[in-house]
Amino acid sequence: MDMKVLLLCDDLWHPGETVRYGLQFLVDRGIALDTVMDAKDIVTPELLRAYDAVIIAKGNALNGANSSAPWFEEGITYVSPEGYRAYVEEGGAILALHAGVTYSPERCPGMSSLLGTRFNGHPPQCPVEFRVTDPAHPVMRGIQGFTFRQDEHYRLEVLAGDAEVFCETASSAGVFPAGVARQIGKGRVCVLTPGHNAFALNEPGYQPVIINALEWVTGKT
Repeated sequence: MDMKVLLLCDDLWHPGETVRYGLQFLVDRGIALDTVMDAKDIVTPELLRAYDAVIIAKGNALNGANSSAPWFEEGITYVSPEGYRAYVEEGGAILALHAGVTYSPERCPGMSSLLGTRFNGHPPQCPVEFRVTDPAHPVMRGIQGFTFRQDEHYRLEVLAGDAEVFCETASSAGVFPAGVARQIGKGRVCVLTPGHNAFALNEPGYQPVIINALEWVTGKT
């Protein structure tokens, strides 16, 4: 699979090591995966454009070791949420994965607006059922329902009117959207809520969802 992907990860509750280990299957499929954990001081618009896609798998924290410092700090962070939107509008591709979905209009309006969603927390880790709601969507190509033996079940609220919801997750806490797709300008954004731990990311039923999502945001499907 010929693709070069930039992975932005690492916050207090989602260590970069876990994300990288869980996404090793992408490397095994031939995807070149570069990791940045201090996205505040390393990422530039030029760096983003050097990749086919960007996976955002971190919340608004500098990194796991300094979670009290925000990733997005006005006047300091070189690429703001609006900068990521500009990257997408000009043809960029973003996959927001699990921790990368933990934004709300109240706490980080720019990222919440880009993703078109609001994160409303989660119950303790539990079995989570994955359900296909739009089998015709390219991200759901060849995907069947399955159950994560243990994951954080995100309570996601869709805010954007143009958002396409293609899957959902269910647990004793309820049923919530789990996959959202948006076309913004010339580029695409995809949201996937599952994936708190390495064995959730390594769930055989979930791996092709992530691959399909990368192919969709990059325009390969």
